[in-house]
Amino acid sequence: MVPSLHISLSTLHKATIYGGGHGCFAPPNDAVNLILLSVVLRRTRSEPPQQQQLQITPNCFSISPPFIQISCCLLHKWHGCSWMLDSSKYKYILANSKRNHGQLHAMFPSTPAAVSSVKDLFEFICAGPLIDKLGFTPETIAESIDKWLESGFHVCKLFQLNELYLTTPQKARIYHYYIPVFLWCEKQISDHRSTFKDGDDIPPLVIGFSAPQGCGKTTLVFALDYLFHNSGRKSATISIDDFYLTHDDQAKLRENNPGNALLEFRGNAGSHDLSLSVETLTALGKLTKEGMKMKLPRYDKSAYNGRGDRADPSTWPEVEGPLTVVLFEGWMLGFKPVPADVVKAIDPQLEIVNKNLEAYYDAWDKFVKSWIIIKIKDPSCVYEWRLQAEIQMREAGNPGMTDEEVMDFVSRYLPAYNAYLPTLYTEGPKGSDSEHTLIVEIDEGRNPILAG
Repeated sequence: MVPSLHISLSTLHKATIYGGGHGCFAPPNDAVNLILLSVVLRRTRSEPPQQQQLQITPNCFSISPPFIQISCCLLHKWHGCSWMLDSSKYKYILANSKRNHGQLHAMFPSTPAAVSSVKDLFEFICAGPLIDKLGFTPETIAESIDKWLESGFHVCKLFQLNELYLTTPQKARIYHYYIPVFLWCEKQISDHRSTFKDGDDIPPLVIGFSAPQGCGKTTLVFALDYLFHNSGRKSATISIDDFYLTHDDQAKLRENNPGNALLEFRGNAGSHDLSLSVETLTALGKLTKEGMKMKLPRYDKSAYNGRGDRADPSTWPEVEGPLTVVLFEGWMLGFKPVPADVVKAIDPQLEIVNKNLEAYYDAWDKFVKSWIIIKIKDPSCVYEWRLQAEIQMREAGNPGMTDEEVMDFVSRYLPAYNAYLPTLYTEGPKGSDSEHTLIVEIDEGRNPILAG
């Protein structure tokens, strides 16, 4: 595999790359364009690598046929996120690839083709709302731009997006959100592993994702899990939903709390099997060696006409060690009890939920070493997001809740949001610290914004 080519914004005179015997030239006054060259060479199928010297001329750089020739006059054209060429073979790869495939190679046409500059994308990345918070600078982004491009390539592949024609919202979701968060997670993993000595069994880092329903946390975790696997790390994903009580136990909870709408159905504190949580998270922490395996519990929300039940263990996915990271997500992860008078003023039904919450730190939060908190301005967004999802389901001809049913569903969660989100945002989860906590504030479109 071709090593990454790190390009600074300073004047570039010569760099060493590894390729397959192709002469390469580039204009010195647009050093950022050379980053593209690294990606091009990395993704071509070639003979065993041999060292090449990258020479610079005033007019152009080229990769000998049958790959690409690029004229300098074309480098500044920009159409969306067009830093990767497309072809029918490339689309076939996207349609037929599996999750754990190794590095993909783009297929390039045999005729000369224009490739746009990555300079605009570089500037777009630098303008992201998380850049300053994560400590990135234009210089550090330039040095690692190859990783940004590779990660963007994989995210586009995962969601079957055409890299040539990303919309601005798609580009923002990838380069302002998913990839910055992924790089933050990588830094957290590095810090975690540095606390152990050579030869130690290193448990996976558990990263907790606390975010309201409908804000995109599951999709974020899905993307991060995919990026970890593509970078050669073994990861596991688990949700607080996977720890819901069985259908029979939920029925008992309802019978023991008659008239309490917050405990009538699954969701709030008290409706989870905390012993299963402890058992699962403890076992995941022990997957430190090759060959060690375990199954992860899953919950079937469609069972019993939508009331739900724990999925049959024969359907649970299996994970194998050594795990590097566990991605643990949930709408109420990190919530902690507040004074009784506070919850009583919000909703008297919340008092028993608040009491139940006292046991959740030992079952969930104490296992989490790094936190990502997705912050919203107004919990009413949850209703709007859920309504959007149900409308889309109905328009697609699938069963979906009516507007009234959506309101009833969300109303069972809003008291907890109103009671616990303010403390979560100001103090963080119990046991957390600022060095290992990332707060991402999002707008109604689920994209990160600059914190007010």
